[in-house]
Amino acid sequence: MAAKPVPPRPVPRLYLATPEIDDPSQLAAGLSGLLAAADVAAVLLRLKQTDQRTLISRIKTLAPVVQDGGAALLLDGHVELVARAGADGAHLTGIAAMEDALPSLKPDRIAGVGGLTTRHDSMAAGEAGADYVLFGEPDARGQRPSVEAIAERLQWWAELFEPPCVGFAASREEAGEFAAAGADFILVGDFVWADPRGAETALIEVEQAIRQAHATASDKTRAEQG
Repeated sequence: MAAKPVPPRPVPRLYLATPEIDDPSQLAAGLSGLLAAADVAAVLLRLKQTDQRTLISRIKTLAPVVQDGGAALLLDGHVELVARAGADGAHLTGIAAMEDALPSLKPDRIAGVGGLTTRHDSMAAGEAGADYVLFGEPDARGQRPSVEAIAERLQWWAELFEPPCVGFAASREEAGEFAAAGADFILVGDFVWADPRGAETALIEVEQAIRQAHATASDKTRAEQG
């Protein structure tokens, strides 16, 4: 009997990381347009460290803009502020941080995790209840695995495990590579905000690169299945 063809994977969606935010008003002003211009599933809010009251105020300024734009708002850390500020979840770095955060986030909020240096760590995060695993982000020293290694890790995860995997892309080219490898989401950030043509143009181009790479990979899979 012929093997059943594998159903096609959906096009990966964007996960947009903000710059480190001090004054949220400027970002709030442009965010609606960005979320309307491309298929952004979630926004990762990076906050400059300050007192809790100020942090909550900054989150509350941005949360409705993100959520009204159809995206989820996740905090980079700051688990204790998620519920108080109306965010949808948090991104944690490392297994220990995720396990500490799970009781306060589950079952209503999203718990994502990165900082997973080994396959064993990745599997442990998935088993512990991570809503997604992130591969390819810089470590504390700013070092990243090679693009090939990140793509290989994404492909391995996508083929074997249920929770979504996210590829951290530092360029449009990487976004395409990780889409082809099987990522469910592509995290983009600094290079989008730094684009001299504006973040919206950069984000639209990234989405096009993702769609193109996904279509090419899907065509190849269909051809192999005959």
